[in-house]
Amino acid sequence: MQQPWWSIYLLAIFMLGLDSKLVGQAFQPEFAEPLMNLTVPIGRDATFRCLVQNLGGYRVGWVKADTKAIQAIHVHVITNNHRVGVSHNGQTVWNLHIRNVQEEDRGQYMCQINTDPMKSQMGYLEVVIPPDFIPEETSGDIMVPEGGTAKVSCRARGMPEPRVLWRREDGADIVIRDPNGTKTKVAMYDKEVLTLTKISRSDMGAYLCIASNGVPPSVSKRINIKVHFHPVIQVPNQLVGAPLGTDVTIECYVESSPKSINYWVRDS
Repeated sequence: MQQPWWSIYLLAIFMLGLDSKLVGQAFQPEFAEPLMNLTVPIGRDATFRCLVQNLGGYRVGWVKADTKAIQAIHVHVITNNHRVGVSHNGQTVWNLHIRNVQEEDRGQYMCQINTDPMKSQMGYLEVVIPPDFIPEETSGDIMVPEGGTAKVSCRARGMPEPRVLWRREDGADIVIRDPNGTKTKVAMYDKEVLTLTKISRSDMGAYLCIASNGVPPSVSKRINIKVHFHPVIQVPNQLVGAPLGTDVTIECYVESSPKSINYWVRDS
């Protein structure tokens, strides 16, 4: 986008230092302290503060160094970004404000004084983003047969890159089996993909994947793993006796997944 004529004029004044106050100025401007790096969550506001001593008739400018985009010259905002503003306190404190910080604002920012040669210092704006799951790369509830393999994944994005941990909702250990069948029990599993081989009914239940990167809030997703197995029947008392004419109760316990249909028949 072509800059308007007035911005080019202001830039020329800034670069050439066309100000009568500069003539005979005894002391050159100096930066009073380094420009600080900033780390700001996305959507929040950021302010760079540039402290200058003996500014006199010189001017302060702001440039986004990586794109060479002029942000402001002295009290005039040059960029078309409506979220950028400037303020100052006397001739010493010069501020560059970025409202509602977005990812594209990340980068090096330069505070300049139009001396000859030009003096400048830089600070970095890091935009951090809380974790968020990538829907197309994150599993939902699954069903697997007993003895099979359950593979579930949780992938998250954010800045810095999120860390993904798995744990069981009921607090039980996660059982990891290697190809040789050796079991390892862990309270937390530290990978994006959780693979449960030779799965058993004791592995069935809700698993939580938790993504965090130090930028609140952390996020979690509940994934239910169902294990299908054939019905198993348990009869506490296989032989029950009772006096003639009295009541008798015969008990039978069935464990299965999915839930079985149970019925009684008389063996004739």
